[in-house]
Amino acid sequence: MIILDYKDTRPIYEQIVEKFKLLILKGILQKDEQMPSVRSLAVELSINPNTIQKAYAELERQGYLYVVKGRGNFISDNKNLLSERKEELKSRMIVLYKEGKELGMTKTDFMECLQKIDE
Repeated sequence: MIILDYKDTRPIYEQIVEKFKLLILKGILQKDEQMPSVRSLAVELSINPNTIQKAYAELERQGYLYVVKGRGNFISDNKNLLSERKEELKSRMIVLYKEGKELGMTKTDFMECLQKIDE
């Protein structure tokens, strides 16, 4: 389901959070679908269950999961999450654009950079 990059400088739980967020936002994991148990995912990834628990707690805090006592973790409704994530990305793009302008980059420079990504 997810693959960890042990060369990544981010903590493992953050990588898990990001991977699950992408799966949820892309619709691969659907609303009300049950997440893998902490124990089974820990065994699958060969990591400490506390790391999985920390990732799940963070996903719950951010609104991606909800907990049913005694049953496990489930995917929240992600309609608002997707639009929030898009707004967050737009804000980050604006910050990058302003930083680039301070360094002398033009709008054309940015557009050329974006066009190269699609090639």
